[in-house]
Amino acid sequence: MTTDMKSRDGRTRGMAKGAARGLGLALVSLPCAVLCFTLSLVSIALIPIGIGIVTTPYVLTGVRTFANRRRVLAAEWGGVRIPPAYRPIPKDANPWARTFGMLRDPATWRDLGWLPVDMTAGFTTALLPAVLLLYPLEGFALAVGLWRVMPDGYWYGFVPVSDQTSALGAGVLALALLFLAHFAAPRVLDAHYRLTRAVLGSNQGELAERVRVLTETRRDAVDTSAAELRRIERDLHDGAQARLVAVGMDLGTIEALLDKDPAKAKELIAQARRSSVEALSELRELVRGIHPPVLAERGLGDAVRALALRLPVATEVSVELPGRAEAPVESAAYFAVSEVLTNAVKHSGADRIWVDLHHAGGHLRATVTDNGKGGAVIGAGSGLTGVERRLGTFDGVLAVSSPAGGPTMVTVEIPCALS
Repeated sequence: MTTDMKSRDGRTRGMAKGAARGLGLALVSLPCAVLCFTLSLVSIALIPIGIGIVTTPYVLTGVRTFANRRRVLAAEWGGVRIPPAYRPIPKDANPWARTFGMLRDPATWRDLGWLPVDMTAGFTTALLPAVLLLYPLEGFALAVGLWRVMPDGYWYGFVPVSDQTSALGAGVLALALLFLAHFAAPRVLDAHYRLTRAVLGSNQGELAERVRVLTETRRDAVDTSAAELRRIERDLHDGAQARLVAVGMDLGTIEALLDKDPAKAKELIAQARRSSVEALSELRELVRGIHPPVLAERGLGDAVRALALRLPVATEVSVELPGRAEAPVESAAYFAVSEVLTNAVKHSGADRIWVDLHHAGGHLRATVTDNGKGGAVIGAGSGLTGVERRLGTFDGVLAVSSPAGGPTMVTVEIPCALS
């Protein structure tokens, strides 16, 4: 079958499918839209006498259900996504709070404004593909002789049908309409979905979701920073600070013993030297935990390679980064990979780990795969939950594939540009 024939078959199927779907939408949605609109008007009008306080939440819930069903059909049949943007209503709200909470929601009034549009322009654009497909059948029937049983003065479109010649003219018009339907039916139905989105849709939903996510990630970032600060303070107090205090006390004792007991003083000097070395080592580890020097000096790729060299499990690192991301992004990616690797070493039972770092489509992507026992999940107190929350600060995402029996693949993705 040639490409042209496949294209024609595809258009034919699209015409038939568009006509069937449009006819179904028109026959079902018109009575539903009329019913929802009428009940909404009556229920809202009865609010002043108290009846509407009880009935309005149920009616508006029905309207939302109808509108959401149309959103689903627009996405499934037309590829047109219309995200809902309803404000949440507390489950334990009383009828008064529920009624006026729904009425104060701009999405409710968009639904109510959409109903009359759906009854008129929406009904027309849904029905038109079926009309363009079915109406030509009448013209063909007239052309083959049906005109003889029609009353005088019968019109097919703009063609008056009174004899065989005019009936053939009706057949020509039907053929033209069928040709038009072949190309226009899917587009008309697409216009129906876009009309629905124009009235029902709102970027407020995306904006509200964005505000919610930013609020949560900001809170998480503050909590994470506070926890990190407490960890640094604890490590300094319990580790390096205690050792430095001990060194200071040893030096004071050494000063007093230099003349009285040089041998004891020499022993304390050696002890103070060991304590200073250990304190310096702890400070280096602490600095490495805050921001590894190799990350600042040589970038994410070399920092992850250095991290892999310290693991007790054989680890292969593949890096394809043509440049460097901003320092906060590199730091977030590094610690995310570090946490994932730590989890793999502790819990997976793997004997081999692969790390892949690359940049594509405006995203920095790090994938950590191990051949362990699997079963890793986000949540339930796992370290991956903290990784996901930290990545949210940078609009990053964390994806985990870890079936029972393995392997486990954890992907970290952060939108960024490389310099």
